[in-house]
Amino acid sequence: MHLYCDFDGTISIEDVTDVILTRFAAPEWQLIEEEWKQGAMGSAECMRRQIALISASPEMLDKALDTIAIDPSFPAFIDFCASRNIPVTVISDGVDYFIRRVLARYHLSHLPIIANRLSTTGENSYALSSPFSDPDCESAAGVCKCRSVSGFETSIYIGDGRSDFCVSNKPDMVFAKDKLATFCAQQDIAYIPYHSFSDITQSLRRTLPDITRSDQEHRLTAADYIVA
Repeated sequence: MHLYCDFDGTISIEDVTDVILTRFAAPEWQLIEEEWKQGAMGSAECMRRQIALISASPEMLDKALDTIAIDPSFPAFIDFCASRNIPVTVISDGVDYFIRRVLARYHLSHLPIIANRLSTTGENSYALSSPFSDPDCESAAGVCKCRSVSGFETSIYIGDGRSDFCVSNKPDMVFAKDKLATFCAQQDIAYIPYHSFSDITQSLRRTLPDITRSDQEHRLTAADYIVA
């Protein structure tokens, strides 16, 4: 069993990439966003072009990232998964560095992350690469979630938005809210609605068998987590 969880709007309250672009990117990023929404490009190209418009020092980025809040019940949810020996992977079509910085403030840096990779190209400039893309991905995403969410006998997926649409019919169990919930309902895809991670914890507590190890309070170490 493996649990995959989206980040922006799911774990984080705000879309982190949008926060950074709003503060530090040239206004052109919004035009690129509209082109993507209209289907003129895939999300991988959209993100690469937008990240290239950022002008900010690493210190400025960190200061902005340190204002990002996550769902208050997410750390307790991770503790619950650890107690049930359920590995959790964060999977996002966002930016790995942004996600790592935010999670580290909540002592969650041990979680494996599948996301687009940020690199510096100068003192105040950046580039984005997509090591988890797939040339056959229908949405031309930077992170092909369909390819990543595989290889386990049972999988659980948690998401909220457009980047989760294509993968929503792949896992054995889907927790959805907002745009993803609307999509699943329209496509007749079975899903469990949620508002916060405390809702998901309660749902899993009711539906999953007790697979806690004999040491009831056992917590997984970084080595216990498996990156798909």
